[in-house]
Amino acid sequence: MLSVLDLFAAVSFPAIDPVAFSVGPLKVHWYGLAYVAGILLAWLVARDLLRRPGLWRDNTPPLTLQQVDDFILWAAIGIVAGGRLGYILFYDFANVVANPLRIFAVWDGGMSFHGGLIGTTIAMLYFARRNQIRLLSLFDLVACVAPIGLFFGRLANFVNGELWGRPSDVAWAMAFPTGGPFPRHPSQLYEAALEGLVLFIVLQVLARLGHLKYAGRITGLFAAGYASARIFVEFFREPDPQLGYLLGGWLTMGMLLSLPMLMIGLGLFVRSLRANANSARGN
Repeated sequence: MLSVLDLFAAVSFPAIDPVAFSVGPLKVHWYGLAYVAGILLAWLVARDLLRRPGLWRDNTPPLTLQQVDDFILWAAIGIVAGGRLGYILFYDFANVVANPLRIFAVWDGGMSFHGGLIGTTIAMLYFARRNQIRLLSLFDLVACVAPIGLFFGRLANFVNGELWGRPSDVAWAMAFPTGGPFPRHPSQLYEAALEGLVLFIVLQVLARLGHLKYAGRITGLFAAGYASARIFVEFFREPDPQLGYLLGGWLTMGMLLSLPMLMIGLGLFVRSLRANANSARGN
């Protein structure tokens, strides 16, 4: 049990207005700007990777610069539509069944990363087939830049004072405005650091060391890396109140959704290693 002294020891939550700026009646929120910044910077980094043919198998990038420009719109639609639908299905289904109009209440809901991942995957499948692009190489390109969006998205969660962590007495715990009187783990910042910054650096280093030549390897590392980071942070993050802990124990929905992602990621990584080994023996 946290003491009164622990409450006073909590780091003050920075009172940042969720609205970045207003133009007349139009209010622009930091959350929306985070999505724009994440997609824009991911597009710029993707273009830089495609400008370096030596990073790719047979010195041939899987997309042209024009194609990645076209794809960014499909990716944005997949992220937003999938993220919203995923949140409804995974986290808020009962409330939506009771009130279907809640689907459109984006100001009183959320976005799910796993839903956004499914939406973006569908967009990639469609775009690759339509343009006869190597699917795993497209996945690898997107995986290289996806942590940028995760980083900005988690920072936006922090600014909004949402998705906070469990009560804690660590020196950097914060009392969030919507989290009651207890200081809590700033789990949004943990996720921004691990799922965003650290994962981005690791994947960029590996990509520029030549691992994009092995189709599926970067995708596997991204999936396994994200899932591992998410499962770890879930031990510090407060479960969604409408779900709580699953199976009457410590399991959360975030963990449950990340486990298949971890298995798929490890499978893709092992597959790429075996394919490379078989290719080396053939030579």
